Amino acid sequence: MTTKTFNANLPSISDEASLSKYLIQIKKFPMLNAEEEYQLAKNWKDRGDLKSAHKLVTSHLRLVAKIAMGYRGYGLPVTELVSEGNVGLMKAVKKFDPEKGFRLATYAMWWIKASIQEYVLRSWSLVKMGTTTAQKKLFFNLKKIKNQLAPTSEGDLSPEQVNEISKRLEVKKDEVVSMNRRMAGNEKSLNVTYDNSNTEWQDWITNDELDQELRLAQQQELDERKDLMTDAMNILNDREKEILKERKLNDEPATLDDLSKKFKVSRERIRQIEIKAFEKLQKAMLNAANSRNLLPKN
Repeated sequence: MTTKTFNANLPSISDEASLSKYLIQIKKFPMLNAEEEYQLAKNWKDRGDLKSAHKLVTSHLRLVAKIAMGYRGYGLPVTELVSEGNVGLMKAVKKFDPEKGFRLATYAMWWIKASIQEYVLRSWSLVKMGTTTAQKKLFFNLKKIKNQLAPTSEGDLSPEQVNEISKRLEVKKDEVVSMNRRMAGNEKSLNVTYDNSNTEWQDWITNDELDQELRLAQQQELDERKDLMTDAMNILNDREKEILKERKLNDEPATLDDLSKKFKVSRERIRQIEIKAFEKLQKAMLNAANSRNLLPKN
């Protein structure tokens, strides 16, 4: 199954005018319970049954639309966000293993988000970034943290907010300021209406069952990441574990000075141990995620 071939059998979405029609169409596809999903996935994986694969994809199109709506603030066409998310969904279905024990929605979320985020990064001509993990992390998390710190504020961030975001995301303060200004100039309303009515795009996909499935998938994803981190922590020695926990995992991180006194080494040595331990942890988590078939592989 190729995404190009499979796309021909999905509802079409070409422009903003066709979006409302598309959202109506995808609501007609039934949601699957766990048993139905497992059997369809087995049919596809074992026998290459395209009808089963099609049902798996169409039953999750609303999930894609729901996730895609969360990226509207980057000023890009919703239709393109949805289309890119659908590509990620089809790749997820192609590689999904029902024997792993989790639902397709949990696995597909990684692919859908990855596909949409790659599109957003490619499309943002004003954002000359994407070369480092830290810059990508800033790009996709700035607005969320900003809303946590000051939900009603607009314009430039205060020095305190810049400092807090810089610490949380481990990026330079000037990068936080620059990114905030770029994004503030490109954001569009998250509640755009259509057809000259008072109805919002998101109203078409509001669905208690879908919301419940999305919340479940997000919780399963969070649990999976916690398991990955717990397992990965075992590669660290006791000192590395304690320093990393004190510096990265506590609500109130310990200072380098506090830890240097505790371990009777210099502040610079604590910083070096922290960086090395974090790099080891990231590498171990990535390897574990790949081995469990949890990350997108083109």
